[in-house]
Amino acid sequence: MAESGGRRREVMVVLPGLMLAMVLAMLDNMIVGTAMPRIVGELGGLTHLSWVVTAYVLGTTVSTPIWGKIGDLYGRKTIFLVSIVIFMIGSALCGMAGSAMLGGPDGGMAELIAFRAVQGLGAGGLMVNVMAIIGDLVPPRERGQYQGIMAGVMSLAMIAGPLVGGFITDHLDWRWAFYVNLPVGAVALLLIAARLHLPSVHHRVRIDWAGAILLSVGITALVLITTWGGNEYAWGSWQILVLAAVAVVSIAAFVPVERRAAEPIMPLQLFRIRNFTLISGVGFLLGFAMFGAINFLPLFQQTVQGASATNSGLLLLPMMAASMVVSLFVGKAITATGKYKIYPVIGGVGMAVGMWLLSTMDVGTPSWLTGLYIAVLGLGMGFLMQTTLLIAQNSVEQRDLGVSSSAATFFRSIGGSFGVSVFGAVFNNHLTSELTGRFGAQAAERIAKGGGRMDPAALAQMPAQQRTGLLEALATSISGVFWWAIAFAVAVPVLAAFIKEIPLRGGAPQAGAEQAEQVNQVAK
Repeated sequence: MAESGGRRREVMVVLPGLMLAMVLAMLDNMIVGTAMPRIVGELGGLTHLSWVVTAYVLGTTVSTPIWGKIGDLYGRKTIFLVSIVIFMIGSALCGMAGSAMLGGPDGGMAELIAFRAVQGLGAGGLMVNVMAIIGDLVPPRERGQYQGIMAGVMSLAMIAGPLVGGFITDHLDWRWAFYVNLPVGAVALLLIAARLHLPSVHHRVRIDWAGAILLSVGITALVLITTWGGNEYAWGSWQILVLAAVAVVSIAAFVPVERRAAEPIMPLQLFRIRNFTLISGVGFLLGFAMFGAINFLPLFQQTVQGASATNSGLLLLPMMAASMVVSLFVGKAITATGKYKIYPVIGGVGMAVGMWLLSTMDVGTPSWLTGLYIAVLGLGMGFLMQTTLLIAQNSVEQRDLGVSSSAATFFRSIGGSFGVSVFGAVFNNHLTSELTGRFGAQAAERIAKGGGRMDPAALAQMPAQQRTGLLEALATSISGVFWWAIAFAVAVPVLAAFIKEIPLRGGAPQAGAEQAEQVNQVAK
């Protein structure tokens, strides 16, 4: 008991710094999402809206496995601090995109997309290191209560993010959506440097850079295919065919490289473990459906429903509040009972219902009803977010904790990257089709170009008939995105139903031995 109390005091001392680092990543996503219509209004390029998110997610995705593995090999504290610094540099550069500091507004959107990728590289180390450090300090059976706290803080950050983003967008320059990360990051940096004490780790092995490069190239090519295919370039164009060839060759070469590597970036033997493979699939689908579709909610609220940026942030409160309450409940329940399988099943069903409700929205949907639909989606998220990580970590041995944490984040991120790209293409195609059907091809092209700098002020200056048609086209296109997301959400509980419930380490004296034996049995 004394050991447990000592461990709790150790965790609580470092927890504020870890939570601030997590808030850093969560706040950025939510603030930028709320400010996006205003950013597009100044820098232009509505059709490139998804790329601002895709660049960030892609940077996070390709760097996450590297951060996790390097942390396993060389210790997490220094790696964690480096990732915070990179994130802060990326944030500062994003705030300067299209400004006089970088040569004026020309190419502002291209600059923002590039700097978001830098920001994403740092963000990849934030989440995975927070999760792995908690895993280093706390055994899985006790981890539920801390992950409940983490989920609560994440939800509070997701609630505060839209409010801060809305306030910045309505009352300050949108650039402060990025600059706000700098003081928060500085405090997190100081707290982690002063309070986090982990054993020094250094293995004399070569980092699997070949595997990291091949994986990064393959994933980048796949995301570019989903982003450009049928949109920027025809599916049969040479650009798409070259990208497809690069993706196939890179991933095909990645497998033998990982089998030969002394310390592979993504150990393939982990996929022999049934629970690890299943929960990786659940994470991919969760990211695909949730991050891909939810990106369009602020656009719907600010354009179709006419909400201000601040109010659109407030309208996301039901989702965040529902997710926070459920996450806290699930964390306590898992710690008390050691049972976890049922939660991802319930969460997947909740997400599917929420996506279906959101797909029914149109120009006449009131804000309060949208809030109710979003709350249902939040309930599903609350059952899933922390449970997927816990199952991934509990499926592997302690020495692979960083890899399992990064894998959980990786598959969720790559799912989100694919989701944003695919749903962005779906949205653009639907919008083009809707505008063409309502106004004809030439008028649709003219309206689309004018809508490239779309914000509430620009919409108010349009002729009434044109504005009405554009809003109806936007509503139909966004609803279509949620309709497509249903299929991916439905697959979550189907996969989760096949997870085998094995004891969480740390629940009893013999739990460690039982866990190792049952992991081996599940792998078979």
